Amino acid sequence: MSVDWIKPADRVQALPPYVFARLDELKARAREQGLDLIDLGMGNPDGATPAPIVEAAIEALRDQRNHGYPPFEGTGSFRKTIADWYYRRYNVQLDSEGEALPLIGSKEGLAHLAIAYINPGDLVLVPSPSYPAHFRGPLIAGGEIHSIPLSAENDWLIDLGTIPDDVADRAKILYFNYPNNPTGATAPREFFEEIVTWARRHEIVLVHDLCYAELAFDGYQPTSLLEIDGAKEIGVEFHTLSKTYNMAGWRVGFVVGNRHIIQGLRTLKTNLDYGIFSALQKAAETALNLPDHYLEDVQKRYSERRDFLIDRFAQLGWTVPKTKATMYLWVPCPPGMGSTDFALSVLQKTGVVLTPGNAFGEGGEGYVRLSLIADLDRLGTALDRLEQAGIRYA
Repeated sequence: MSVDWIKPADRVQALPPYVFARLDELKARAREQGLDLIDLGMGNPDGATPAPIVEAAIEALRDQRNHGYPPFEGTGSFRKTIADWYYRRYNVQLDSEGEALPLIGSKEGLAHLAIAYINPGDLVLVPSPSYPAHFRGPLIAGGEIHSIPLSAENDWLIDLGTIPDDVADRAKILYFNYPNNPTGATAPREFFEEIVTWARRHEIVLVHDLCYAELAFDGYQPTSLLEIDGAKEIGVEFHTLSKTYNMAGWRVGFVVGNRHIIQGLRTLKTNLDYGIFSALQKAAETALNLPDHYLEDVQKRYSERRDFLIDRFAQLGWTVPKTKATMYLWVPCPPGMGSTDFALSVLQKTGVVLTPGNAFGEGGEGYVRLSLIADLDRLGTALDRLEQAGIRYA
């Protein structure tokens, strides 16, 4: 029995349903109907967490010193590991005492940063399409969103020239993400140099989500925002261990960069959580210190799946660009079909789960996102089902 006077806060009621929660409902219904689902919707990596990470977690669990509350700012050893990893990867020097903060997954940190820094009515710049936490966090905080439309014609890069000066002068924060979720787009170093110069001129905080930096292919090496001169003075960068190390359920991420921005986020988090279980931080240290061949195996796995699917989609009339990074393909819907209708049609006819592009904002309409999270045999079955159902681009 419901009580009509018990209502969530306006900030919650104003949020549209989270697409992956809605997809879970549809998947449950499809399973009840006996469909064998091939779920390529959520970016949930398949396969086991590397054995050394698991063993490190088991060993840390046996140490009773790890069973109490962890330090709010994360363990000193994990923060130092993060700083050392950043120096190895990007030649960026970080002070582990103030320029690195472990997070309960990057999504948590991205959303909490908005609450820590955005007042009701503050203007926030967010590309469209983008990862939902980039705009939902600011919405929860009461911010006003100015969407920056991205397009295939501009390789899904932010065109700073489309942002009016009066909007830029009002804006407080810009969230952005390259390699990009959901489009798989990458940005050249020159883009990062341009955006830092532009943000400094307009006094805008840069929040860069670099969660897919390790999933890069064909010799491509993504740029860290913090490699750019002056970026650390105005920005922070987020990472996660979820994708690279098959640790999605472990909930371990971190943010690095400007110590004052990080301190504001830390202050908020001390009032909301106690951080990551210390045993998991020990395991995360092991992950960041794994030999390069672990990373190379992951890159090879995803690049093979990318190439296989692009070829199979071509046989069905699609032209899907060859992405240089991420674990996604950004696939246009057949002419005349919207994102939601196409994703639902594919699910009902084939049992293959795709994510409608409009879940990532209005700029994602007309596309679906496909995650490379199944082996080649299973991916082949998915495309066989599309072909058998007569689903083609044109």
